[in-house]
Amino acid sequence: MSLEERPEFQALTELEKIIGHVSEELASWRRRAHKAEAERARWSEHGSVDEYQRITELEAENQELRGRIALARDRVNELLMRLRFLEEQAAMEATRR
Repeated sequence: MSLEERPEFQALTELEKIIGHVSEELASWRRRAHKAEAERARWSEHGSVDEYQRITELEAENQELRGRIALARDRVNELLMRLRFLEEQAAMEATRR
């Protein structure tokens, strides 16, 4: 019987997997706890639930607007590249005549 086939080694391998899953779960809970603590601290800074909700809404809107601005900037850059290409084509056409 090889070492890998022995029941105690199989049990150790399974235990390692379980410990890995438990460690991942613990890390997830820690992240959630830190996030909740940060939100609670922010809420206590602003004094009221309405103010906190309004700030949260404004932050979400701000994030959306930043995304829209980034998309618009990309679109403008694409249009500028097309315009430069067309200008180059027009200049080449003018030199051929």
